[in-house]
Amino acid sequence: MVSFRGVTKRFADRGGQGEFTALAGIDYTVPKGSITGIIGRSGAGKSTLIRLVNGLEVATSGTILVDGVDGVDVGGLTEQGLRQLRRQVGMIFQHFNLLSSRTVFDNVALPLEIAGMDRDAIRARVDPLLELVGLSDKTGRYPAELSGGQKQRVGIARALATEPKLLLSDEATSALDPETTQSILDLIKRINRELDLTVLLITHEMEVVKTIASEVAVIDKGLIVERGRTFDVFTRPRHETTKSLLSASLGIKLPEWVASAIKPEPGRGDRVFVRLVFFGNTAFQPLTAKLVERIGPDVNIMAGTIDEIAGEPFGSLVVSYSAAIDVVQRAEQFYAETGLTREVLGYGA
Repeated sequence: MVSFRGVTKRFADRGGQGEFTALAGIDYTVPKGSITGIIGRSGAGKSTLIRLVNGLEVATSGTILVDGVDGVDVGGLTEQGLRQLRRQVGMIFQHFNLLSSRTVFDNVALPLEIAGMDRDAIRARVDPLLELVGLSDKTGRYPAELSGGQKQRVGIARALATEPKLLLSDEATSALDPETTQSILDLIKRINRELDLTVLLITHEMEVVKTIASEVAVIDKGLIVERGRTFDVFTRPRHETTKSLLSASLGIKLPEWVASAIKPEPGRGDRVFVRLVFFGNTAFQPLTAKLVERIGPDVNIMAGTIDEIAGEPFGSLVVSYSAAIDVVQRAEQFYAETGLTREVLGYGA
């Protein structure tokens, strides 16, 4: 649906000396029909990447294709071509961007008015959209009369007004409370499913990606450093940036007093700290109890969580036990027999 090929973007730095590289050679394809999340730290290049898709920014080099390999090269479009593209690419924003002097109906109708549609055709398009987003009873209200969640629903309906093939979401839930955020995510999932609409969203909120994204890409210093199915990336992160971003979200961050005492090599009488990951066939088995049976009762649970990622069960448990060679060997044999995924975090007293 969207392909980035060798995409770079450089800006002149604020001091006017030299350039700042926001994107340093992006090669990535967003699967058609997916909800794909782009995650990364502040300043990693997320917003720049998404703004390139609808021409709000222009790439310094590389190609951005929308609607497949034979699709539109965004960088080569004229102003008229960009207007046509933006009818196929809807966008929802963090701060809603509604016009305060226009009603809910008229805010949603705005892109259709710009496209030259007559009033009857506009009503035939807008009324079903307001029903879809749950605002049929707010047609004549003004933005000042709406809650944050209702304003975002107006923004979503407006983004869908031109019947786009692609929906871009730029931190669309970061200004909302958790309950409202969940309702907006449920709405985006429903839109993706019912309208067969590809969704590309950027966010710094791991909970958002974990809840609705089927695919995820991690961006760091202008590069995609990890990508794949959300469940695979979240349960088996490889890059250090990914591990850092996910540690708090997955409930696997050790208490500081424990983390500060961990070292890379064992000493005499030390314990080993191990992260155990439960998913697939291991998700519902009493493997912790069986581990105790195998290596002995001296197993301490340091941190843990049971969760769901992209609709699949996931559990994570950090345990510690003696680093004595015989104990470690019995534990490793147990992991091999059961298929339980483990990561040695370090050693400590």
